[in-house]
Amino acid sequence: MAGLLQALVGASEKAAHIARLCRREEPLFQLLVAEKTGADRNRRFLQDFKTLADVLIQEVIKHDLGKEFPELQGHIHGEESNEFRNGQGETVAVRVCATPGDTAALLLSVLEPERAAAELLAAAVHQDVALGDAELASVALSIPTQDLAIWIDPIDSTNEYIGGREDVAPVDGIAPAGLCSALVLIGAYDRRTGCPVLGVINEPFFHRDPLTHRWQGRYHWGVAYGDMRLCSLSPPPLRPTPCVVLSRAERGAVRAALGPLCGDRLRFAAGAGYKMLCVILGLADAYVLSEGSTFAWDACAPHAILRALGGGMVALAGALRARQAGDTGPPPELVYNCLAEGAVGAERWANRGGLVAYAYPQHLEAVLAAL
Repeated sequence: MAGLLQALVGASEKAAHIARLCRREEPLFQLLVAEKTGADRNRRFLQDFKTLADVLIQEVIKHDLGKEFPELQGHIHGEESNEFRNGQGETVAVRVCATPGDTAALLLSVLEPERAAAELLAAAVHQDVALGDAELASVALSIPTQDLAIWIDPIDSTNEYIGGREDVAPVDGIAPAGLCSALVLIGAYDRRTGCPVLGVINEPFFHRDPLTHRWQGRYHWGVAYGDMRLCSLSPPPLRPTPCVVLSRAERGAVRAALGPLCGDRLRFAAGAGYKMLCVILGLADAYVLSEGSTFAWDACAPHAILRALGGGMVALAGALRARQAGDTGPPPELVYNCLAEGAVGAERWANRGGLVAYAYPQHLEAVLAAL
């Protein structure tokens, strides 16, 4: 249904607005600043404010999508638990209430005595979003929503969001760190196969208006369902020498193995979602991660967009094992409906063994051969 894609984009826009609001409005910004002060952080809150911002965005997306598509209720998953303990030791489940006043009262029970902050957040939660995107409105889809489930990463790269650095110079278009790497990720996958089919990436902090000094965002979407491939972007150019983006914490052995393939085209950046976005935008040709430190909510939305563009995302360890066993077929893509065996908590949804996000199969093959 085309309405689902539009709803995902609309939910991402509301989420981006809340993320910007927390940095723009003084009562909210002061709570964010408190998270950066180490031992001097605000001790009134048993849980930090950045987690509340994450949770609130997640619950807004779940509420808005579940209200419009009741068949998705119970199948919209996120990174965060929505339960907090307030200063009185009471457990508060963060949710969207019937009215802005009710939502403000619930948030105040967590944020007491920050009434202005609670009211600002509640107003944003209940604000309607108008997209005005003619291209998106013209998309015609026939995807049965009852077959789908959703993964949400409300603010990917939270540490960069809290740090708020705006002065990080990009290297060939890739920012090594900073506020621009904080993203909202919403992906839909097939409940039966686990294959990602719809993805939306929202960049809340894409550009600061030089006149108003307010941040402006942008979004990207992709559809990969059956034989259908639709995307708000065009496929990136195929370069003969791939550029690979890594985490700065990536192992030296991986860097050394990729060096001969990439030459001087190894790049580094913060945030898993941002590095995947770099591949989607053609700023890099592949993102390699050798550790199982990303999760279903990080990868689902970017993976769907990569598939829409002709690329994809594979489990690195599994792909290397298949090569060593002489399997010449394409390595299996990541799926989003399977729990990691023997794991508990968030680790149940970890992308164990690392991953490779790629724009072209040729680049995937070159990376796997190098590793």
